Amino acid sequence: MNMISKDEILKNLDLMIPNPKCELNYNKDYELLIATVLSAQSTDKRVNMVTKVLFDKYDLNDLANASNEEIENIIKPVGTYVRKAQYLKEIAKSLILNYNGVVPNNRDYLESLPGVGRKTTNVVLANLFNVPAIAVDTHVARVSKRLWLVNENDDVLTIENKLMKIFPKNKWSLLHHQLVLFGRYICKSKKPDCQNCLFVEKCKVTKK
Repeated sequence: MNMISKDEILKNLDLMIPNPKCELNYNKDYELLIATVLSAQSTDKRVNMVTKVLFDKYDLNDLANASNEEIENIIKPVGTYVRKAQYLKEIAKSLILNYNGVVPNNRDYLESLPGVGRKTTNVVLANLFNVPAIAVDTHVARVSKRLWLVNENDDVLTIENKLMKIFPKNKWSLLHHQLVLFGRYICKSKKPDCQNCLFVEKCKVTKK
């Protein structure tokens, strides 16, 4: 049962996370796509360290033609680097072949790319094209459960669908960023910062 109204959630998130933005560093559209792929099972901070080197060394054409080993050596800190290096090469080649190196506003195409699932596509579409979307990562999932918005055993797609039904469409992208940052810095998995949380009296953690 949801013990917190959607209006209260939106109001409190606006107060705690007033100016949210994507914390992945990028200057070009394909850089956001690549950084988001690299962020799987990693942190934005670690990805930003890696992409600073990667994007300084390669543009999209160079990346498509680089050896797997060269890419692996750079992206090793983000984990699963062998698989991710192959993903990056294939993504670069596909963008060049199909869209002249430009990331398109095309969900079906993006989700067909290796290493790019629904969450990554939502991040890219929301940030590059202002498409209303809620990307559900570990932070969004955890916070949604703690705020009584979804059930404990809901998978990411179920969580996304429930959040889209609860909140107005024009709030989706903003809400996504707020939930991510709220989960990253306040409602953390371990040792949540309850002193600085406006939901502390009603959340599932303190109601147990």
